[in-house]
Amino acid sequence: MARTAVAYSNLVPNGSLADPAGTATNAGSGNGHVIPAAGPSAKAFPELTVLRVVAGATGGNVTVKAGTLPLAIASGQGDLVVAVANSATVWIGPFESGRFLQNDGSMLVDIAAGFVAGAITAFKVPRNT
Repeated sequence: MARTAVAYSNLVPNGSLADPAGTATNAGSGNGHVIPAAGPSAKAFPELTVLRVVAGATGGNVTVKAGTLPLAIASGQGDLVVAVANSATVWIGPFESGRFLQNDGSMLVDIAAGFVAGAITAFKVPRNT
């Protein structure tokens, strides 16, 4: 099976954004999530990306996967693993391209098995107003 895509919710400079529901977590399937390549450079925007992860009745680890060479020259630092408590909301990021960008321009996020009824949202922070 393919990874579940998480589309960007663009934050609005000098404006507002209705709270998006997010994408249901794909916990423990072994497939995880992908933030697809986007924009004119055909890459995700790690430096402009902030993830909101909402846990349901049970939490667990959220893993932002280290990228692949040659794009991610700092991938040797490894994955970023963040614990999310039961019924908690955690904000993760922004991220470094040199550590997390995959060769196809995407970012990969895995959710631990047992992470029940959660949601993940990728927010893109605007560069200028």
